[in-house]
Amino acid sequence: MHSRMLLKGTAAAVAARRIRYILGPVMSKEGWKCSAHEVKLLNTSSGDTVKLGNITYHLKTPRNPELVPVNHMMESLPQTITQHLRWIMQKDLLGQDVFLIGPPGPLRRSIAMQYLELTKREVEYVALSRDTTETDLKQRREIRSGTAFYIDQCAVRAATEGRILVLEGLEKAERNVLPVLNNLLENREMQLEDGRFLMSAQRFDKLLEEHSKEELDAWKIVRVSEDFRVIALGLPVPRYKGNPLDPPLRSRFQARDIYYLPFKDQLEHLYKIGPNVPAERVSQLLSFATTLCSQESASISLPDFPVDNLPSVLTVLNLFPMLSAQQLVQRLYPYEAMLGKEGRTAVEGVLSRFELTDGSKKPSMTAVMNVEPVIGDHPGQAAVTVSIADHSITFQVPSGTRPIRPPNSSPAFIGTPTHDRLLAEMMQSHLVKDICLIGAKGCGKSVIAREFAEMLGYSIEPIMLYQDMTARDLLQQRYTLPNGDTAWRASPLVTAAQEGKLVLLDGIHRVNLGTLAVLSRLLHDRELALYDGTRLLRLDRYQTLKEELQFTDQQLQDRSIFPIHPSFRVIALAEPPQVSSTTQQWLGPEILTMFLFHNIKPLAKAEEMAVLQGMVPNVPSEAVEQLLHLTHSLRKSNDPTALSLASSLSTRQLLRICRRLSQYPQESVSHAVNKACLSRFLPSLARLSLQKSLVNVSIEEQPDTAAEQNHQYTCTVKDGLLTIGNISAPVYTADEKMKVPDVLFYENVQHMMVMQDMLKDFLLGEHLLLVGNQGVGKNKIVDRFLHLMNRPREYLQLHRDTTVQTLTLQPSVRDGVIVYEDSPLVKAVKMGNILVIDEADKAPTNVTCILKTLVESGEMILADGRRIVSDLLDAAGRPNAIPMHPDFRMIVLANRPGFPFLGNDFFGALGDIFSCHAVDNPKPQQEFTMLKQYGPDVPDAILQKLVAAFGELRSMADQGTITYPYSTREVVNIVKHLQKFPDEGLANVVRNVFDFDSYNKDMREVLITALHKHGIPIGAKPTSVHLAKELPLPDYKMAGYWTINQGGNARRKLLCPTESHRIEIKGPVFLRVQSYPSERHESRAMSFTEERAHWQIPMNEVNIVCDVTTANDSIYVATCNPVSLYAMKEKGGSVQCIELNDIFPHTISGVWQPFVSVAALGSPLQDQVVLHEEQGNTVLHLDLVTGAVRRLVLSQDKEEEPVRKTSNWWSNKESQPGYKMCKEFAHKNWLLFYKENGSQLDVVDVLEGQVHTISLPINLKAVFLVAEDRWLLIESKTDRKFLLTKPMHMGSEETGVCQLHTITEDAVNTGFGTNSGMEATAPQEVSSEQLPNENLSSALGQKIVSPNRILCDANTYANVIVGFPDLMSPNEVYTFKRQSPITEGRGPDMFFGSSKRTGPAKRVNCVCLLSVNQVVRALSPTQVPLSDIFPKDITPPMTAAYLEVTDLNSKKLKYIPVPRSSSMSPYTVWISKVSDTDVVMAPLGSGGVVTVDMGGYVRLWETGLDNLQRSLMDWRNMIGAEDGRPLQITIQRDSGLDVSSPKHGKIDLRNAPHVGGNQWAGGTGGRDTAGLGGKGGPYRLDAGHKVYQISQVEKDGVPDEVKRAARDMAEKAFKQRLKEIDMSEYDASTYDRFSGAVRRQVQSLRIILDSLQAKGKERQWLRNQALGDLDDAKIIDGLTGEKAIYKRRAELEPELGSPQQKPKRLRVLADVSGSMYRFNGVDGRLERSMEAVCMVMEALESYEHKFKYDIIGHSGDGFDIELVRCDKVPKNNKERLKVLKTMHAHSQFCMSGDYTLEGTEHAVKELALEEADEHFVIVLSDANLERYGISPDRFARALTSNPQVNAFAVFIGSLGDQADRLQKTLPAGRSFVAMDTKQIPQILQQIFKSTMLSSA
Repeated sequence: MHSRMLLKGTAAAVAARRIRYILGPVMSKEGWKCSAHEVKLLNTSSGDTVKLGNITYHLKTPRNPELVPVNHMMESLPQTITQHLRWIMQKDLLGQDVFLIGPPGPLRRSIAMQYLELTKREVEYVALSRDTTETDLKQRREIRSGTAFYIDQCAVRAATEGRILVLEGLEKAERNVLPVLNNLLENREMQLEDGRFLMSAQRFDKLLEEHSKEELDAWKIVRVSEDFRVIALGLPVPRYKGNPLDPPLRSRFQARDIYYLPFKDQLEHLYKIGPNVPAERVSQLLSFATTLCSQESASISLPDFPVDNLPSVLTVLNLFPMLSAQQLVQRLYPYEAMLGKEGRTAVEGVLSRFELTDGSKKPSMTAVMNVEPVIGDHPGQAAVTVSIADHSITFQVPSGTRPIRPPNSSPAFIGTPTHDRLLAEMMQSHLVKDICLIGAKGCGKSVIAREFAEMLGYSIEPIMLYQDMTARDLLQQRYTLPNGDTAWRASPLVTAAQEGKLVLLDGIHRVNLGTLAVLSRLLHDRELALYDGTRLLRLDRYQTLKEELQFTDQQLQDRSIFPIHPSFRVIALAEPPQVSSTTQQWLGPEILTMFLFHNIKPLAKAEEMAVLQGMVPNVPSEAVEQLLHLTHSLRKSNDPTALSLASSLSTRQLLRICRRLSQYPQESVSHAVNKACLSRFLPSLARLSLQKSLVNVSIEEQPDTAAEQNHQYTCTVKDGLLTIGNISAPVYTADEKMKVPDVLFYENVQHMMVMQDMLKDFLLGEHLLLVGNQGVGKNKIVDRFLHLMNRPREYLQLHRDTTVQTLTLQPSVRDGVIVYEDSPLVKAVKMGNILVIDEADKAPTNVTCILKTLVESGEMILADGRRIVSDLLDAAGRPNAIPMHPDFRMIVLANRPGFPFLGNDFFGALGDIFSCHAVDNPKPQQEFTMLKQYGPDVPDAILQKLVAAFGELRSMADQGTITYPYSTREVVNIVKHLQKFPDEGLANVVRNVFDFDSYNKDMREVLITALHKHGIPIGAKPTSVHLAKELPLPDYKMAGYWTINQGGNARRKLLCPTESHRIEIKGPVFLRVQSYPSERHESRAMSFTEERAHWQIPMNEVNIVCDVTTANDSIYVATCNPVSLYAMKEKGGSVQCIELNDIFPHTISGVWQPFVSVAALGSPLQDQVVLHEEQGNTVLHLDLVTGAVRRLVLSQDKEEEPVRKTSNWWSNKESQPGYKMCKEFAHKNWLLFYKENGSQLDVVDVLEGQVHTISLPINLKAVFLVAEDRWLLIESKTDRKFLLTKPMHMGSEETGVCQLHTITEDAVNTGFGTNSGMEATAPQEVSSEQLPNENLSSALGQKIVSPNRILCDANTYANVIVGFPDLMSPNEVYTFKRQSPITEGRGPDMFFGSSKRTGPAKRVNCVCLLSVNQVVRALSPTQVPLSDIFPKDITPPMTAAYLEVTDLNSKKLKYIPVPRSSSMSPYTVWISKVSDTDVVMAPLGSGGVVTVDMGGYVRLWETGLDNLQRSLMDWRNMIGAEDGRPLQITIQRDSGLDVSSPKHGKIDLRNAPHVGGNQWAGGTGGRDTAGLGGKGGPYRLDAGHKVYQISQVEKDGVPDEVKRAARDMAEKAFKQRLKEIDMSEYDASTYDRFSGAVRRQVQSLRIILDSLQAKGKERQWLRNQALGDLDDAKIIDGLTGEKAIYKRRAELEPELGSPQQKPKRLRVLADVSGSMYRFNGVDGRLERSMEAVCMVMEALESYEHKFKYDIIGHSGDGFDIELVRCDKVPKNNKERLKVLKTMHAHSQFCMSGDYTLEGTEHAVKELALEEADEHFVIVLSDANLERYGISPDRFARALTSNPQVNAFAVFIGSLGDQADRLQKTLPAGRSFVAMDTKQIPQILQQIFKSTMLSSA
């Protein structure tokens, strides 16, 4: 290794060379050789002249020689520059002002300065910025000892003293500022604020001839020197950003274009700088630069190449000739970071053209080997050794004042090869220029800059930049001295420049370019002119000045001239520019000239691993592996959603996760990731994408079981230790007790979990960020948390107008002195309190970012010059430093980003420096317990309803159906109200929340449906009670006796042998138990009926329900095509389903139709059922928890094949004998099976696993288990009845015999001697238990205690058999007889007319409800006396069945209609065999039944009278007691006399009906007295009369004719509109069918678009106004009496030169292929697509400026069928309908085939070519991709083929799970499967929402 030191020649030469290196490009223009020396300086005494070519200029001696620029001239000037100087001299002699215009860079300024140096003129330099006001140019007031004086500013000074005013950056100044100078430029005149008047030299001299000097002074006339000139430097504005020149101003200047130097001159100069660089490399570099500055490159909007920085890069190349030129170009021109794809390819093309693409071939830097101070006469230098390839090269760079630290010796910095290389490259750039580091947030910019500074011994001065930062904040601020004088305080940047520190400008991407421009002179020339007249000069210029003028340092300082320290350097930190964005593209041509750029790439996986494990040594390595796998897979993708997720997983956030995992290793990685990304509040697409990525890298979500949670989460404070869950922390001892919050807080598990999580992070030393919707308890949680920890808090509420000043200090004026009050932030930092920042998302993010340095580095500079520092030792050594208290923490609260809060995205901007917690509404169970604490007296049922309804509304808000996220706060308020005023109805109280939405029709419909679904009767009237009409029951008659024969010989004859054996069990097979959400609707929303609730089972339409049974609160439904079992809870929200089709034996014929019964077992076998298939006698035992299915084989001999003469049981008239199951005692876990017409009974004991077979001497028709040990048998053919008694336990040994007794039925003697025998009828249902005694007594109308059974048959409503089955004496039979018997089977069939009559059905729907004394049957409408129920003129409704309720208590009969199901299975004949009616039924609870109709609708009915009455009371209470009485305002008087008040009224002993009259009690329809249906009476009093209601009109008060008129008016307007657009009413209704279906989505999309538009129009602060709010930053200016010290909000004009906002471009590809038409009948896919298209057209109507959209169809005819062109979008319903008709017609007549793929590829290609803000393609397709042989990954490629185009695919659910498989292979968040076509519009809305909002 050979090392080269660069020390040659004398010390002076070294010094000169060193200075040349340090001072980079401008200095180094010294080396320009030039053939013609045209500049001649003649003589050197005062009468000197300068000759430029043929123009001579006479020099004058400057009065203030220190103001003349020095050291700007070069040894030799290139010809072009001489030409420019000559031109300026001509204009100068003419007395004209000049404007030097040209591309950005220091060249124009240096030419101006050279001219001034040449002509020995004094300079007044001012850099204009957008904050420059006229006071900065003319006069500023300062206060001196209590009086305000005017101090002349640069323009006035230059005019009076004859200096030259150099104005730089005219395009930066705001429009109305520069006209101040117009008159001064034109006539050399100006009126000053202090009353003086500037007058041009000629006029003044004329006046002097007539008047004396004193007179003119008295008139305050001041002479403008004839030497005064203005040189303006500016950029040409249409090409660059800025304000264009005002025409009057422009006309006063002479312009000169100063372009880059000609190629030849530049080249010579560069050769001289880089003698070691091969000449062709130099010329290639220069050619490249020149190409990029050409007009052509500007036309493809490439920013100019910073040609002026080439010399500095050559200096580096000269030292390192082996470096690749491409890397150096990247530093000058970081095209990869700042250009889009086209730009990058263009630049790379130019690079390869000039053979500069040598990045891969040439060696790159590896690391900094060593840094050591240079000993000798040049302090402030360090020798740095870097290794490159196998050389190590040493060179000298400036260094700081602190001790130098060798590389890689810092414990807080883990070196990685990437970063080592970066640091080595920064060292090289540091040699010549300032550096800018570009990298995403959280990737370690600040850390690297710190490490760099420490290696070179620099002190760091961090300066956080923010958006509203003014030039004053950067350079100098005003303050007041203690005596009230105003003075200027240098900013940290200026002091750092004088002390030679390293300044970190953090966030130059945020600052406005116009503000940053004031730094350009400091960065290029190291010179600066400040507001108070101070000038900072580069060290060598300062030295030259000292030598030439023979001044001491003190003298120069008295003249406010200071040197800039040679070591001073700036490192700017910035986030990468966003390529297409208008606002974030900060990296423009001007900034390019200021720095050398280094792009920080994200670390490679192994390196990041090293960093994480180095920083957090004991983190579980498996977790790190998973985390990095996830992060890098997200970073690699080119999907914008994935990238935005990756940005929340920056290295900084990963470190935080690792610290947490190392402390709590049992936590799951997925929890940490979800927390870091705040996945709870991501848009749905992003959330899906994240979940998919988590699954891809196999990070499991760990479900937290509720049982685990409940016992852990308690919080206790004992012995000074706070424990939340399993985390403990010591309680803080607070000095300021009154600042510790104390709050009413009801604990619930979920909030405790959040607090435990917060405590974990708090103990790790993190600052916390809580994000959530409004009203979820963020403030409560924080206050409770601090209360438990006993921490004092400071509270800051942010809002739209929060500024950086208000965050930190509040200035105010006391006694003429400005005093700063500490804000809560500063107090908290000093005292170590907790700072709670609320509503952080309301403040502009540019304000809140100043919190970043505070959190990150613990440093922050305050407006009054103090600074917060984290290091206590550091603070001790500094004046006015505030040490940060070690206990200080910040807790920030914010609403979630995005719609509808539309706050600023605080999480996006600063999320990764906090530990984030998502706070959500409590889960239902926890919310319920919490509400119970708020309203202990509110009935539970009401709380449950509220919790359920709000839960539903929230999930709708998450899906985007509704916009407002309803929160716990709203529910709590409702409950508080109900607690205080219990008799106000729930329906009224919820309106307190929902009245906000009462004017938005669609929103109101959604809400009302949701509330009704959960049984909150909003909008119902107390009068709308629709119970079924009661008919009288005929009186009962004693019908006869049943006698149980026990004769001796009969007994011997009828003993039945039994035998037992074990059940053979086959299995288990485990089947999948699928859970489906069920939409449970409470039925009593609008009116009160017997029906309690209903929901639909998720079964397909060909399935047939064949049985239902209940156990406790579970309902089981069996279906038989395919055979499956559905289980649900009476109150639950989900349905479990097991499909059993594969288990039942299939047959060869394939038309075997199973028929299934189900029985639910009881304890200890809960949740287990037995299924019985009646034809094959297959018995299955199912466990619904595990999904285990076992087959129970009952008969030991081989299973007989069921006889199959006829192929299926439903096609033939005679019903075949099948097997039956008796399940009366299933809850005791035994069942009985028999075969129709067979002669044996199988008793199965499920628990013991035994089958007992009883052989009988008779053939059976039916078996009824009337008690556990007594069974009623019916003989087939004869219908004779037998009673079988059996020992209680079959297993008991002593009697293995059952006895059979015949029952004789005797009719009662009619009394005429005729004894008609009772005809034997087969009962349909016999109760298995007896009626309670009081029910029996009330049924028979006599007091009676006896065993009894209820028996039902076809001829009677009910029979009561008293004494049966226990008493042997004759049992009396009482019957309630029907007029006509119920016929078997149904009436004429719906489909087949009367021809197809079927045999008796399998199910008889009859249920005895013993506790409420009712018999309920389901009857078909033909069996019901409809004429009695409905009035004559009303047609009865279409019903599935009627429930006939026979109430034996009230002796009434009711017929309750069961609504028809919407869908109906096509297998009607089969159904008609299942049941007489379209429903099957089972008892539910004590007073109700459940019915399931054939469409799978489950309905719960309440029939018991007492239950109904109780429910009706509750229902009325929920509606509330608004009974239409006028409210009375009563004032309590002490005298006890009162106004005429409601009274009880007189009591009429005759109890005649009274209607009105204000007199009688118990009247109806009156006023003030107690009664029914009146208004104003004190309470209702029913005296049993028919009620006369005051008509509803009087209560509602809207007469009919008014309603009619309103309706007519609307109709008329509608017809008029149709006429205008020439649309028929038929067309209108057709269109309405489509648009009505998506009205809600259109509405919600439009709301979002509107609010986005409103947000875009939000107004900004304009400063320097003459009226408005006082601007804090200008308080001192106000003291001195300035006018423009106000700020006001106004709409901001877009910056000139900034690119136009382009619309977003959307293309919808609609599938109009033949299959859409063909399958439309099945699932309506074509109609849904038409609805979706209609939605797009309606939602985007009148947003054409924001969205350009077109709609293209694809089908077998091709992939570009034009439906809507983007320049001709349909304007009204008629045009839109035409589009829909076209779609329909096309799909009807087109060729078959599928062009989905080609259509997608074509659309993506075509859109990418168009100019737009963003591009979207949405593909609607029912693509059966596999059928057409398209592989999904090819389709995935088509979707993602161009990263600029976001393409989404919506597949209309195809066959089987094909769509799901497809979705798994397609990129996350890009493809959707709409299994139900109703989802298509919803999916489209989701896509719109998450993508449109992305740019908001």
